[in-house]
Amino acid sequence: MTTHNNLINGSWTPGKTSAPNTNPSDLSDVIGQYAQGDASDVDAAVAAATAAFPAWSVSGIQARHDALDKIGHEILARKEELGDLLAREEGKTRPEAIGEVARAGQIFKFFAGECLRLAGESLPSVRPGIGVEITREPIGVVGLITPWNFPIAIPAWKIAPALAFGNCVVIKPADLVPGSAWALADIIHRSGIPAGVFNLVMGRGRIIGDALVQHPDVAAISFTGSVGVGRGIAEACVKSGKKVQLEMGGKNPQVVLDDADLAQAVELSAQSCFYSTGQRCTASSRLIVTDKIYPAFVQALQERMARIKVGDARAAGTDIGPVVSQAQLEQDLSYVEIAKAEGAVLATGGSRIACHTGSGKEGFFMQPALLVDSTPQMRINREEVFGPVASVIRVQDYEEALAVANDTAFGLSAGIATTSLKYASHFKRHAQAGMVMVNLPTAGVDYHVPFGGRKGSSYGPREQGRYAQEFYTTVKTAYTLA
Repeated sequence: MTTHNNLINGSWTPGKTSAPNTNPSDLSDVIGQYAQGDASDVDAAVAAATAAFPAWSVSGIQARHDALDKIGHEILARKEELGDLLAREEGKTRPEAIGEVARAGQIFKFFAGECLRLAGESLPSVRPGIGVEITREPIGVVGLITPWNFPIAIPAWKIAPALAFGNCVVIKPADLVPGSAWALADIIHRSGIPAGVFNLVMGRGRIIGDALVQHPDVAAISFTGSVGVGRGIAEACVKSGKKVQLEMGGKNPQVVLDDADLAQAVELSAQSCFYSTGQRCTASSRLIVTDKIYPAFVQALQERMARIKVGDARAAGTDIGPVVSQAQLEQDLSYVEIAKAEGAVLATGGSRIACHTGSGKEGFFMQPALLVDSTPQMRINREEVFGPVASVIRVQDYEEALAVANDTAFGLSAGIATTSLKYASHFKRHAQAGMVMVNLPTAGVDYHVPFGGRKGSSYGPREQGRYAQEFYTTVKTAYTLA
């Protein structure tokens, strides 16, 4: 079986060991062996990036544009093939996986354009005869730590701006899904970018991630993952003076008001809660429903859930693939039991199931769970589950719905289903979230606009779009005597 190595200083470098990459839809299917590096590999990658930075940081914007555009073009040309790999290793359905790959390609093409749009300011000083220039410069070697749920899109939206603005990169992808990151690294490697500018080191987070965060020559860390790990990274970066950007958890509310279009509200709730197996930081896991529509909504949502087909991620007709791992499946099932013990009622689903395709292949499949009659203080409504599990909270009116929606330590995404312009406008202003959706699923954002949240969900500058420059550059003010 082929072993996929780390990319360090332009060469494919074996790790100290390797580990299998297994298909969660079929546990007998091993996709390949992937290198497991250690701290010495991080040292070598950071040294290569440090050596490459002086030349890359002042390289011509046309050369950077051409390289990023070439990367984006190849990703889009191979989206079917790469989407199949993504679905195979992560478990989201093949159409969703192909869409994610396309998004990665579009991200690289967007930031290829940003290479040509670098801008600054020229201002007069308050002192006569002096001019002031305000420019942006790259920050240096950037360590990127990415999660398993979007194994090509999230690496893309971190790598592309880092390179576009003249930084050098060392990336550690999630250990569960190294295949998509390796394929992306291979494309970048062949794009014409100089050796050392981009480096891939695969391996365990506690080894590779910690070494990146602690390395004195890494100027900044961008992390997407769990709250606990993110807080530890933030503390370490503050101590060492590193710039830090964190995207962490969510407990996103979806409000459904009495005046909502019922069919629309049910569909967007099903999409938000259960598609991608609920393994999205923007997924809705709290359905906050006002009193009069509550019975009809719960019944209609159960009927919609009965039509969801769970099965092999790459099989035609599958709506929801498997949970990514045994540990994640156990966590999802445990939260269902915790909710029941605290008084919530399991209306439907919530158990491990066989693959619906009839293949007989063993995978991490779970029937989506809907819990009703829950209360805001239950753990199911306070803690992130990160699976196909949703709870319904009954409230009296819009004012109570807004208060419950904001009653959380997180603030990534929030949605409202209503036909009232008054309530929609008020919710957009007063929902304590970085992203707000009106009559749309909470999961699903564009690649050219800022992504991020508030409170415990995010820390530091926004990701994506033109706002990415806030993290990947530093501002310089220069004075000139005329």
